Amino acid sequence: MKTLFASLLMISSLHAADLQSIPLTSIDGKEVTLKEYAGKAVLIVNVASECGYTGQYAGLQALHDKYAKAGFTVLGFPCNDFGGQEPGSEADIKTFCSSRYHVTFPMFSKVKILGADQSPLFAQLTATGGDVGWNFEKFLIGKNGQLLSRFGSDAEPQGAEIEAAVKKELGQP
Repeated sequence: MKTLFASLLMISSLHAADLQSIPLTSIDGKEVTLKEYAGKAVLIVNVASECGYTGQYAGLQALHDKYAKAGFTVLGFPCNDFGGQEPGSEADIKTFCSSRYHVTFPMFSKVKILGADQSPLFAQLTATGGDVGWNFEKFLIGKNGQLLSRFGSDAEPQGAEIEAAVKKELGQP
């Protein structure tokens, strides 16, 4: 299943202001919000270093590089909720991502995606579409801060489906 809930092209109950005001912590411990990415198309991805999909880091970085100048970025959110596949510290994750996949897109501190202590960001992202099923699910946020699309773990970052959605949001043919 390449796209989860393909019919979710716009989710009216998810307000841009709500997403953009949620407090987040960068992988370096800096407090930030998605307001820093206002006006950009953003692909939010829950990532893990020991997953069968970990190789997608390369595609995520390539997608980030290809469209960054057009106003696009990938945001990585490490999570250990699925099979314990992100057991390391933020420092371990940062080293792994930079040395193995040369990741330059923004990374954040580990988040909980399932359960009562779920990250407020992921609570908002999944409010109408259901829980995240596994590592490397992807959420495309439009330049207006609204959730546009959700893609499953098996959707390749440079696959036609994700690239088409990114290009459409960026106004590219």
